[in-house]
Amino acid sequence: MDLITGKGLTDALDGVDVVIDTSNAFPPDETIGLHEALTSATRHIVEACVAQRVGHLVFLSINGVDSPVFDDFPYYVAKRAQDDIVANSNVPSTVVKSSQWHEFATNPSAVTFEDEEVRVEDWLIQPVAADTVAEALVEAALGRPGAGPRTIAGPETIRLPELTTKLLSRLGGPRPVRTTAPALPALSEGALLAPDHAAILGPDIDTWLHTVDTAT
Repeated sequence: MDLITGKGLTDALDGVDVVIDTSNAFPPDETIGLHEALTSATRHIVEACVAQRVGHLVFLSINGVDSPVFDDFPYYVAKRAQDDIVANSNVPSTVVKSSQWHEFATNPSAVTFEDEEVRVEDWLIQPVAADTVAEALVEAALGRPGAGPRTIAGPETIRLPELTTKLLSRLGGPRPVRTTAPALPALSEGALLAPDHAAILGPDIDTWLHTVDTAT
């Protein structure tokens, strides 16, 4: 099954009542751009849902991507386009917009591991645990579609270098963390923080850290 080309996708959804889409279909090579890869995947998922008469599509998106401060941020622009494809489709749908996850502490889009140090971009975030996001997606799947996007976030705000430091300390990582400025200043100015209507879901960061397997 290939989301970007759509090959095998319709057959894979045969007999399926609810689809939860958490995919992140990055281009496999330079023959296709990021925007085209992500939006093609979403279009093919929608088309397959229509073909198989799927009753509910739950789509995982990112909080804050609609802000104009991200107009020149290609990944977020592509995520916006995915949101629009789902919202304007003929498939009953629910969009769940999540803040960054606790696990974003080591995400290579903002964290670079080098021999002597770990460089971390200074994002201001309101992280939520990935397990909590999974629970929210299942809850949405069990509910009625068409209620509008649901935004979820964690109970604390933190700067990404501090979150990375906490996680590495928990894991026994010896390398120091060095804070670097993000290419887009809005990332350090709170553009990704949860809006007032967001559902705030635990656990908090320290509670989550105690669930991290220190053997990994």
